[in-house]
Amino acid sequence: MLNVPKSGAMDFVSLGALIHRLDPGIIPFRKATNFDVHVSGGEFNCAANLADCFQLKTGIATAMVDYPIGDLINERVRAMGVKPFYKMFKHDGVRGPNMATVYSDQGHGVRGPIVFYNRSNEAAGMLKAGDLNWSEIFAGGVRWFHSGGIFAALSPTTPEVIIEGMKAAKAAGAVTSFDLNYRAKLWQISGGLDKAQETLNRIVEHVDVLVGNEEDLQKGLGLKGQDVEAHGKLDPGAFFGMMEEVAKKLPNVKAVATTLREVHSTNRHSWSAVLWLEGKTYQAKTIELDVIDRIGGGDGFASGLFYGLLNGKDPQTALNLGWAHGALLTTFPGDTTMATISQVEAVASGGSARVQR
Repeated sequence: MLNVPKSGAMDFVSLGALIHRLDPGIIPFRKATNFDVHVSGGEFNCAANLADCFQLKTGIATAMVDYPIGDLINERVRAMGVKPFYKMFKHDGVRGPNMATVYSDQGHGVRGPIVFYNRSNEAAGMLKAGDLNWSEIFAGGVRWFHSGGIFAALSPTTPEVIIEGMKAAKAAGAVTSFDLNYRAKLWQISGGLDKAQETLNRIVEHVDVLVGNEEDLQKGLGLKGQDVEAHGKLDPGAFFGMMEEVAKKLPNVKAVATTLREVHSTNRHSWSAVLWLEGKTYQAKTIELDVIDRIGGGDGFASGLFYGLLNGKDPQTALNLGWAHGALLTTFPGDTTMATISQVEAVASGGSARVQR
């Protein structure tokens, strides 16, 4: 059973890297003259969404650098209602340590978004076991703890921080979740596929709820599954077909969830979501999305799902809340939510886009 504590000083704490994303909108970077700055990070996005939209008490455990970019990021963390738990680093004025920069335009139509990184000398990658005071972070209780595969890929020490945090969260009675977020580019410079699978499998031993599609499960964990390309993007068969393997190889994992997305163009997607929970399968309906900015949609889905499970909703309702919040998030610029809980509930229950007067 997925036993979620009824109360705690913190409803949700995530562990991961904070980044800032430079966004020139629909203009490609090679022609850009202006950028919006979005504060992001897969793990932070979930904490921010749960605090701002769903009004939960959330925190982020991470690295922070004492320089103006760090100040900018910290302001946004606090503005979203997330309590920070920082390991502080001092910038030397020249080389760092740094808060990572992600570059991502929005694309348009037949032109997809292009994403690239500068994670050189990144403070989050310098975190090691013992740097974060988990007894202080979890003082008063914690209900849910979350991390992800991007943070795990940053350095040889970050997986140990995740495992340390997972063990401390388990000792505090929390549910633990992990978004596999397999990124070939990051693992290519962190030891390759074999290293990724060895690392992620060690982490997942401590996880109750996994977020990831069949490709994440196959490449990130080395699980056997059907040919992803043989199924349509919205066909849950390949995903559900792997759950027997999950149950056999990962008996501690009680739930696995992911979005299903078929991209017709950058701004037009078909959207659904699926959940396997304790041997039973659930699927959200499929809708057509008019997308403004797709970055953060998956984190939006995970946030809504976690909210439903934290609040004792039945599995289908929890899945629908995640599906609805992820869909709404693609209609906003940036990586974190601008939705209200009433909007999420309306979409989840089949509401329309009529003007609200």
